[in-house]
Amino acid sequence: MKTTYTLSQLDEVAKQIIAESKSKVLLFYGEMGNGKTTLIKALCKALGVSDPVTSPTFSIVNEYLGTQNTLLYHFDCYRIEEEEEILDIGFDQYLENGDWIFIEWPQKIENLLPTNSQEIKISNLNMNSRSIEMLS
Repeated sequence: MKTTYTLSQLDEVAKQIIAESKSKVLLFYGEMGNGKTTLIKALCKALGVSDPVTSPTFSIVNEYLGTQNTLLYHFDCYRIEEEEEILDIGFDQYLENGDWIFIEWPQKIENLLPTNSQEIKISNLNMNSRSIEMLS
Protein backbone atom coordinates (compact mmCIF):
# COMPACT_ATOMS: atom_id res chain seq x y z
CA MET A 1 0.00 0.00 0.00
CA LYS A 2 1.24 3.43 -0.91
CA THR A 3 -0.99 6.45 -0.56
CA THR A 4 -1.09 10.18 -0.02
CA TYR A 5 -3.45 11.59 2.59
CA THR A 6 -4.48 14.74 4.40
CA LEU A 7 -5.42 15.07 8.06
CA SER A 8 -9.11 14.80 7.18
CA GLN A 9 -8.45 11.37 5.60
CA LEU A 10 -6.40 10.04 8.52
CA ASP A 11 -9.14 7.91 10.10
CA GLU A 12 -9.74 6.07 6.83
CA VAL A 13 -6.00 5.55 6.28
CA ALA A 14 -5.73 4.09 9.80
CA LYS A 15 -8.53 1.61 9.10
CA GLN A 16 -6.82 0.63 5.84
CA ILE A 17 -3.50 0.04 7.63
CA ILE A 18 -5.17 -2.22 10.19
CA ALA A 19 -6.96 -4.17 7.46
CA GLU A 20 -3.88 -4.60 5.27
CA SER A 21 -1.13 -5.09 7.85
CA LYS A 22 0.61 -8.45 7.78
CA SER A 23 1.54 -8.09 11.47
CA LYS A 24 0.34 -6.57 14.73
CA VAL A 25 3.83 -5.12 15.24
CA LEU A 26 3.97 -1.88 13.24
CA LEU A 27 7.23 0.01 12.77
CA PHE A 28 6.94 3.72 11.98
CA TYR A 29 9.79 5.37 10.07
CA GLY A 30 9.90 9.05 9.27
CA GLU A 31 11.62 12.28 10.14
CA MET A 32 10.69 14.31 13.21
CA GLY A 33 7.38 16.05 12.60
CA ASN A 34 6.22 13.77 9.77
CA GLY A 35 3.13 12.60 11.66
CA LYS A 36 4.10 9.26 13.22
CA THR A 37 2.39 9.97 16.54
CA THR A 38 -0.64 11.51 14.82
CA LEU A 39 -1.06 8.36 12.71
CA ILE A 40 -0.69 6.15 15.79
CA LYS A 41 -3.42 8.18 17.52
CA ALA A 42 -5.72 7.44 14.57
CA LEU A 43 -4.80 3.73 14.68
CA CYS A 44 -5.61 3.61 18.39
CA LYS A 45 -8.93 5.32 17.74
CA ALA A 46 -9.73 2.80 14.99
CA LEU A 47 -9.01 -0.03 17.44
CA GLY A 48 -11.41 1.45 19.99
CA VAL A 49 -9.14 3.32 22.38
CA SER A 50 -11.14 6.02 24.13
CA ASP A 51 -8.38 7.38 26.39
CA PRO A 52 -6.20 10.25 25.18
CA VAL A 53 -3.22 8.92 23.20
CA THR A 54 0.05 10.73 23.83
CA SER A 55 3.63 10.26 22.76
CA PRO A 56 5.64 8.09 25.16
CA THR A 57 8.87 9.98 24.43
CA PHE A 58 9.85 10.12 28.10
CA SER A 59 8.12 7.00 29.42
CA ILE A 60 9.21 4.97 26.33
CA VAL A 61 5.96 2.96 26.32
CA ASN A 62 2.28 3.75 26.81
CA GLU A 63 -0.40 1.10 27.20
CA TYR A 64 -3.97 1.48 25.93
CA LEU A 65 -7.09 -0.64 26.06
CA GLY A 66 -9.18 -0.92 22.92
CA THR A 67 -12.49 -2.62 22.20
CA GLN A 68 -12.97 -6.21 23.34
CA ASN A 69 -10.10 -5.77 25.85
CA THR A 70 -7.56 -5.42 23.06
CA LEU A 71 -4.22 -4.22 24.42
CA LEU A 72 -2.10 -1.76 22.45
CA TYR A 73 1.43 -0.68 23.25
CA HIS A 74 2.96 2.48 21.82
CA PHE A 75 6.75 2.67 22.02
CA ASP A 76 8.83 5.73 21.22
CA CYS A 77 12.49 4.75 20.94
CA TYR A 78 13.79 8.22 20.07
CA ARG A 79 15.68 8.57 23.36
CA ILE A 80 17.08 5.00 23.34
CA GLU A 81 20.85 5.03 23.01
CA GLU A 82 21.59 1.33 23.61
CA GLU A 83 19.25 -1.54 22.77
CA GLU A 84 19.70 -2.92 26.29
CA GLU A 85 17.71 0.06 27.61
CA ILE A 86 14.50 -1.22 26.06
CA LEU A 87 15.21 -4.77 27.18
CA ASP A 88 15.34 -3.44 30.75
CA ILE A 89 11.64 -2.54 30.54
CA GLY A 90 10.69 -6.02 29.29
CA PHE A 91 10.41 -5.31 25.56
CA ASP A 92 10.72 -8.99 24.66
CA GLN A 93 7.76 -9.82 26.93
CA TYR A 94 5.59 -7.25 25.16
CA LEU A 95 6.34 -8.99 21.86
CA GLU A 96 5.33 -12.41 23.19
CA ASN A 97 1.73 -11.46 24.00
CA GLY A 98 0.42 -11.00 20.46
CA ASP A 99 -1.00 -7.56 21.20
CA TRP A 100 -0.84 -4.55 18.89
CA ILE A 101 2.55 -2.86 19.15
CA PHE A 102 3.34 0.48 17.50
CA ILE A 103 7.01 1.51 17.50
CA GLU A 104 8.32 4.96 16.58
CA TRP A 105 12.04 5.22 15.76
CA PRO A 106 12.46 1.42 15.38
CA GLN A 107 15.90 1.90 13.81
CA LYS A 108 17.18 2.50 17.36
CA ILE A 109 16.38 -1.13 18.28
CA GLU A 110 16.64 -2.84 14.91
CA ASN A 111 18.37 -5.96 16.23
CA LEU A 112 15.44 -6.66 18.59
CA LEU A 113 12.59 -6.34 16.11
CA PRO A 114 10.59 -9.40 15.03
CA THR A 115 11.15 -10.38 11.41
CA ASN A 116 7.41 -10.41 10.71
CA SER A 117 6.96 -6.71 11.64
CA GLN A 118 5.12 -4.37 9.28
CA GLU A 119 7.21 -1.37 8.20
CA ILE A 120 5.44 1.92 7.58
CA LYS A 121 7.28 4.88 6.09
CA ILE A 122 5.80 8.35 6.41
CA SER A 123 6.96 11.33 4.36
CA ASN A 124 5.92 14.93 4.69
CA LEU A 125 4.83 16.23 1.28
CA ASN A 126 3.73 19.66 2.48
CA MET A 127 1.99 21.22 5.49
CA ASN A 128 -1.29 19.48 4.71
CA SER A 129 -0.42 16.11 3.20
CA ARG A 130 1.68 13.06 3.93
CA SER A 131 2.74 10.03 1.97
CA ILE A 132 2.60 6.62 3.58
CA GLU A 133 4.06 3.38 2.33
CA MET A 134 3.60 -0.04 3.89
CA LEU A 135 6.54 -2.25 3.00
CA SER A 136 6.32 -6.01 2.92
